[in-house]
Amino acid sequence: MTLYASLPATAPIAALPGEPSAQAQALIADFARRLSDSGARVAGVTQARMPDEATGRSRIVLRDIADGALYAISQDLGAGSVACNLDSSELALACAAIERRIAEGVDLVVISKFSKQEASSGGLADAFRAAMVAKVPVVTAVSPHYVDEWRQFAGPLAETLEMNAEALDRWWKKLRLAPSALEEISARPRL
Repeated sequence: MTLYASLPATAPIAALPGEPSAQAQALIADFARRLSDSGARVAGVTQARMPDEATGRSRIVLRDIADGALYAISQDLGAGSVACNLDSSELALACAAIERRIAEGVDLVVISKFSKQEASSGGLADAFRAAMVAKVPVVTAVSPHYVDEWRQFAGPLAETLEMNAEALDRWWKKLRLAPSALEEISARPRL
């Protein structure tokens, strides 16, 4: 059974190709900023690389769209380490922040990406679920390594878009002009 089979009518999801990652994240961040500037209530996180002042090495951070908070999701394990450097506690904090914003009421949620953690029901998977249950549209990027898991997770709720601002703008306009999109999705047969 897929996730959407057990959920109420769910909002559409716009999925961008996850590679190149920096391009996808910049596009999502720009889209979120433009919508926020136009008065939409936007929540979520985008991913970026930032230099760690203490080590000089690059770290992966999630930047909160609403307040600019940073969640350093990679940790420095020292030179030569080959262990996973994911800081799951920071990832959990970012996920909880998104869920709180959804509960407060938003028009759109941006979630940096669907990748390894989300494919195994971790990472930001609960943020995706919270948006789906609240019937809030989502924009994300999907790692090319987890496309099959993404399809199983999101099913017919997701629409794959080209990686450009015009595709996102068309998706948003279509969504805003057709409030019946939610009813259409809820009328689809559930697996």
